[in-house]
Amino acid sequence: MDVAEEEPADGDPLVVTLTGPQRVEVLRAPRAPVPPGHVRIRTLYSGISAGTELTLYRGTNPHLDRRWDPARRLFVDEAAASAYPNTAWGYSEVGEVVELGAGVDDALLGVAVWGLWSHTGEVVLPVEKVEGRVLPAGLDPLGGTFARVGAVALNAVLAADVHIGETVAVFGQGVLGLLATQLTVASGAEVVAVDGIDGRRKQAAAFGAAHVLDPVTEDVGGRIKELTGGRGADVCIEISGSYRALHEAVRGCAAGGRVVAAGFYQGDGVGLRLGEEFHHNRVQIVSSQISSAPAGMAERWSPERLHRTVIELVAAGRLDVLPLVSHVVPAPLAANAYALLDTDPAAALQVVLDFRPEPAIDLRSAS
Repeated sequence: MDVAEEEPADGDPLVVTLTGPQRVEVLRAPRAPVPPGHVRIRTLYSGISAGTELTLYRGTNPHLDRRWDPARRLFVDEAAASAYPNTAWGYSEVGEVVELGAGVDDALLGVAVWGLWSHTGEVVLPVEKVEGRVLPAGLDPLGGTFARVGAVALNAVLAADVHIGETVAVFGQGVLGLLATQLTVASGAEVVAVDGIDGRRKQAAAFGAAHVLDPVTEDVGGRIKELTGGRGADVCIEISGSYRALHEAVRGCAAGGRVVAAGFYQGDGVGLRLGEEFHHNRVQIVSSQISSAPAGMAERWSPERLHRTVIELVAAGRLDVLPLVSHVVPAPLAANAYALLDTDPAAALQVVLDFRPEPAIDLRSAS
């Protein structure tokens, strides 16, 4: 965000700023003008990513200490540019168009839109970034905050290439995993949901998972083989970002089967032993990352199509997202929201920041 030199005023928009590892401050930035062909959007809700954003919060993201060379698509052993202060994180927003620049259709004024513009109280965007992102009539604005995370889950399911009658194990039943479980069930597969938190396993069962497994108390790879008559899962989707879970996904996969690695893995691969089932069963590991759809699909499935498909599924009642919202936290208390996600994952699923000027009392609000 471009910040003017003058001192911000009290009425200027809030900006949730990462000022260092595990240090979140809510600051103000001067209000930007609205040029021709642009609109001002006042943020209503902004969802927090419990994956990528927490790696920035915890200081484990590889971009923090190594430099990504986009030309060669390599991380290189050079110091990265300072990540702090960071105002650009956050990519699950819903807001209301409150001001139009010259040349913009008056019909957009007052319209609710979804998008990816960071944890800030308002943003000025080109009108083409808004057209096609109008929130469907009747959809709870909280539902619109799932466009990005839903797209991540949908991309993983597309990479899994699920077929009717297959068994798919989904490792991790956080927000992404529960979305992937719903999408996989809707694709006609039998889902085995894996998570160490009881409440998440129960939610997976409510979303249609045929079996739920606890990796803390069960031999998950062995149990998946038992449930499939010794064959193993046709596909495993690992979406928690745990190397141990990725190894267990390989163990539970059928010979010649596929594992979709959709988590954001940090550091060295402790717990992943590629000389065992991966080598002997010729298991294929496929990476899924939101910047592109799987090979062979990218020309048809752009990231924008992924996002819009999720919103359409939510609006049609075919993807249930509101049960995933565990906390709606007033934006000034953003530091508490991140601390909750970092220290008590069993208590939190989707945590949403509320930027409305006078947030209504919400039973899901954190104290």
